[in-house]
Amino acid sequence: EAVAAGWMLEFACCCLCRHFAEGCAAEFRRWSGVAQALINSLSEIPRHQKKTVYLCQLLIRIAKGKNLQCHFENDQRISPLESALSFWTLLEREEIKLEKLHEDIRRLIQIQIVAVYMENGYFKEAAEVLERLFSDLESDKPLRVKLATVVKSKDPYVPLLQSFSYDLLISKIKSYIEIFMKENETNFLIQAATKQVESKGLGATTLQNKTVNVNENDKRDLETKRRFVLRIIVLRDILGQMQNCFLNVDSSLVWMYINCVLGLDSLQNMEKHGDTSALGRRRQRWTYKEDLKLKSGIKEFGVGNWAKILVHGDFNNRTSVMLKDRWRTLCRTT
Repeated sequence: EAVAAGWMLEFACCCLCRHFAEGCAAEFRRWSGVAQALINSLSEIPRHQKKTVYLCQLLIRIAKGKNLQCHFENDQRISPLESALSFWTLLEREEIKLEKLHEDIRRLIQIQIVAVYMENGYFKEAAEVLERLFSDLESDKPLRVKLATVVKSKDPYVPLLQSFSYDLLISKIKSYIEIFMKENETNFLIQAATKQVESKGLGATTLQNKTVNVNENDKRDLETKRRFVLRIIVLRDILGQMQNCFLNVDSSLVWMYINCVLGLDSLQNMEKHGDTSALGRRRQRWTYKEDLKLKSGIKEFGVGNWAKILVHGDFNNRTSVMLKDRWRTLCRTT
């Protein structure tokens, strides 16, 4: 299970990186849940997968960077970007090259932590976070002084914040992702899937045999469905071979990962209702049955383990953030 989970985690990280770089928000959210569930299942992080775990956690937090209502730490004062900074620090420790890019990203995260507070009118919090962000090192002093001056001005549109914008941070993160992906082209599942596609011609033949009810003019929707179908065919075939060789894939934990990666529920919903991203945009009322699943999941895994609860609870078109928000609502009403 540990070996299979490792392969799945690397594959999930690869998908996260790709969808982050391409700006595919719906797909990125889906793979965030998969990656988080895999990470939460680790009793400890293997040495060779530390960078993978840290990068997943970094991207998930950067994606939520402007949402101050979202919290990843027990300390509610810690914003998503401040949490991201801690994982960026861990990433820096895992490699000694790319010093210039490391420095640029660290500086951008620090500046944007303050900028996001100011953009939302939280000037007191912006001042407080400066105390947590910087050490007493002489090298940190110039930026700290500049940011302190910016906070006192209460102007979120000063040149410093505009020059080191959130868009620039995203661009730098994408540059890092590109390097990371080139260094990790040996991903096992990607290699195995590629061999299967090449040997059986799955890219051309099987997709033609699949009935896909989609408007011919909507190329994006068609491509999304093709990815789902191909992913199911390829990974099922690979895992079938793994079962024959050395892996007990009847394990419930491994199959939980498989179902997440295959996106079976998402594919079925697409065939019935259309693009899942459209469903995600429509606000859905919480049902009594969903509330019971949420309470049961919290009883089993504890408050805060939203990704585990999401995977085991079989929620329909929900995210871990939605579970957390619903639990807060339930706590206020009871």
